[in-house]
Amino acid sequence: MKIKKIAIDISPTQDGNALRGVGYYTSNLVSALQSEVKTNPKYKNYQIDLITTIDDLPAGRQVYDLIHYPYFDPFKLTLPKTNKIPTIVTVHDLIPRQFKKHFPVGLKGEIKWQLQKYKLKKVNKIITVSNYSKFIINDLINYPQQNIFATHLAADKSFKPCTDKTKLIEIQKKYKLPKKFVLFVGDINWNKNIPNLVKACLKLKYPLVIVGSAATKKDVPNHPWTKDLRWLQSIYDQRSNINDLILTGFVPDEDLPYFYNLATSYCQPSFAEGFGLPLIQAMQSGCPVVYSQDSCLPEIMDNNGLSFNPHSLKSIQKALSEFWTKEETRQKYIKLGLIRAKQFNWKFTAKQTLAVYDLLL
Repeated sequence: MKIKKIAIDISPTQDGNALRGVGYYTSNLVSALQSEVKTNPKYKNYQIDLITTIDDLPAGRQVYDLIHYPYFDPFKLTLPKTNKIPTIVTVHDLIPRQFKKHFPVGLKGEIKWQLQKYKLKKVNKIITVSNYSKFIINDLINYPQQNIFATHLAADKSFKPCTDKTKLIEIQKKYKLPKKFVLFVGDINWNKNIPNLVKACLKLKYPLVIVGSAATKKDVPNHPWTKDLRWLQSIYDQRSNINDLILTGFVPDEDLPYFYNLATSYCQPSFAEGFGLPLIQAMQSGCPVVYSQDSCLPEIMDNNGLSFNPHSLKSIQKALSEFWTKEETRQKYIKLGLIRAKQFNWKFTAKQTLAVYDLLL
C-alpha cells in the first residue's frame, strides 16, 4: 500500500501568529489530524510531516503528495513561487481587502496583494473557516466556489462551566473584576466595532471588560489600522469611573475560561469576522452571547444567542439589557448555548479537512 505523504506548514505556530487565532487553528488542527490518522483505519497509509518553510521546499519536495498551508496573509509573500504538487491553502478571511477603506496598505501592500492573489488562484483547493468567508473569497478573487471548503473551528476543552466558587473568586480578585460585567475578548481593529460596544455599555452603565494584549499596547502608531485602538485608549484615560471599563491586557490560557464563567454576557459586536472563536468559548463555558447580525456570526450562533444591528447603539443596548435584567432569559440562552457548542469540535474539523485532502490524493 502506497504511503500518502502530506506536508503541513506549521510556521504560524512559531512566529508572531503563535498566540493569535491562526496559530491556535494550526496547532489544534495538526493535533486533531495526527490523532485521526493514527486511530482511523481509513487513513492508515497517510503520513503527516510538519514543515516550517513559506517558500519552495528543497529538491526533496517531490516526495510529498500534498502540501497544506494553513495560513494566508494578503500582504506577505507566504505562498511558494510555484506549485509543483497539489496544494491547499487555508484562508481565514479577507477582511482587509473586503473593507479596503479601513485597511489602507499603500503601493507596496497593493503589489504584494496582487502577487499573493495570483498565487492563491493557482492552488488546487482552498479551506476557509465559515461559509460566509467562502462567498467573500469567491467574490474577491473569483476562485471557484466548488473548490472552497468551509470547516469550522472549535474551542479548547478547558472552556466549560465552572462550579469551583473558590477559583472563580480567586480570578475575580486577581483581575479586579466587578460582580456583573459584559465581556469582550480579542483584537481592536475596525471590523471589531469596539467603539459602539463601549458607547453602549457606558450609556447603560454596564461595566465592560476587554481581554487581550492589543488593548494595552504602548506607543501605538498613528495609522488608520490603529484608529479604534487609539480611540479606546483615549476613552480609557479620560473616564471618571475606573470600574466602568477594564482593560486586562494579555490573559493566560489557564485563566481565560473563568472570565466567561464570571461574565454576565459575552458580546461580539463585529461588522465582519472570518469565524468568531470567542462565541464558541463563551457558549461552551455557559456564558450567554449577544452578537452582531452581520457576517458569519449568525452562521456560528444559529439563533442560540441574542443578535443586534452592530450599527445601532439602541439595538446593542437592547440586546445587552435582556441578559443584564432578565435572569430567566439569561438561563434560557445559557442552556441553548451549551447545546450549540457541542456542534463544534476538532475531531470533526479534522475529518472535514481530510475529506478535502482525499480529493487530491
